Amino acid sequence: MKPENFTALEKKQFAKLQKKLRHETGKAIIDYNMIEDGDRVMVCLSGGADSFTMLDILLQLQAAAPITFDIIAVNLDQKQPGFPEDILPNYLENLGIEYKIVQKDTYSIVKEKIPEGKTTCSLCSRLRRGILYNAAVDLGATKLALGHHADDIVETLFLNMFHGAKMKTMPPKLISDDKRNIVIRPLAYCREKDIKAYSAFKAFPIIPCNLCGSQENLQRQAVKAMLSQWDETNPGRVNNCFNAIRNIVPSHLADTNAFDFVNMDLERADELTEFDTAFDNEIEMVPTEQSNSGVESFDPNEMVTIVEL
Repeated sequence: MKPENFTALEKKQFAKLQKKLRHETGKAIIDYNMIEDGDRVMVCLSGGADSFTMLDILLQLQAAAPITFDIIAVNLDQKQPGFPEDILPNYLENLGIEYKIVQKDTYSIVKEKIPEGKTTCSLCSRLRRGILYNAAVDLGATKLALGHHADDIVETLFLNMFHGAKMKTMPPKLISDDKRNIVIRPLAYCREKDIKAYSAFKAFPIIPCNLCGSQENLQRQAVKAMLSQWDETNPGRVNNCFNAIRNIVPSHLADTNAFDFVNMDLERADELTEFDTAFDNEIEMVPTEQSNSGVESFDPNEMVTIVEL
C-alpha cells in the first residue's frame, strides 16, 4: 500500500513508526561508528522484513546525512526450489540503486550434508555468511550490513547462556572471522514488532525463508516464545535485557579474564566503579518507560558526529 492511500490514522501511525526506526537506526550508527564518510556499505538483502526495512531506512539516512556513503544491495540466490528469482531484481531496479545478485547452489550442499528431517539452518547460515564475506571484498565494500535487530540479539544472549554456558551475543559491530570485513547491524536498537509493522505498511515483497522445507532452530523458537511471553506479562523486560548487554559491570560478574579478581585489594579500590552494598537483595529497578533505548528523538543531521570521529 502506498502512503497516499493510507487513512488519516494510518498516515499518523506510519509517520510515528518511521521516525522511531530512523531514530533508533541513526542512534546505533552513531553509538558504534558504523558508517563513516566515504564508506561503501553492502546491505545484505535476504527478502525478509528485517533486511527490507534495513535497506529502506539506510536509504533515507543516506539522503539526509551530511556525509557521503554508497549503498550496494546484495542478495544471495542459494538455488532453493521455488525461489522467485525476479522479485528482488525488480524491486531493486525500481529503487534505482546499485545491486548484485550472487548465485551459489548452497541448497544442494546442505541437502547432501544434513540428514533428512534435521534442521539445515546452521550449515546454510555458515555457507551463506562465507559467500557474503567474499562478495563484500570483491565488490569493494568497507562495511557489511546485516538485518539483525534487538530481539535477535537478546535471543542469542539467552541461547548462549542456556546452551553454551557463555554470556555472549551478536554485537552491533564486529570484525568477520576472515578478518577482511567489518560487519554492522544498523537495526540493533530496533524491536522486531516495529520492523514487522513497518514492513506491513510498506508492503515489501517478502520472500519466506522456508522454501527448502527446513524449520528454524527449535531452541531459538523456544527462547523467542519465552521473550514474547515476557513482553505480554512484563512490558519492558526484554528492553531491559537488551540494555543490560550495553551496561555490564565486570567487577560484579565472575569472569577472571574480564576482571582481575586475583589482585583485587583495598589499595586499588579507586579503580572500581561499583562496590558491595549493605543489602545485596535490593535491586535498582529501571522504570518501564525508560526501558526502550534510553535516547532522545534522533535527527538524521546528527550523523555529522560520524564525520568528526
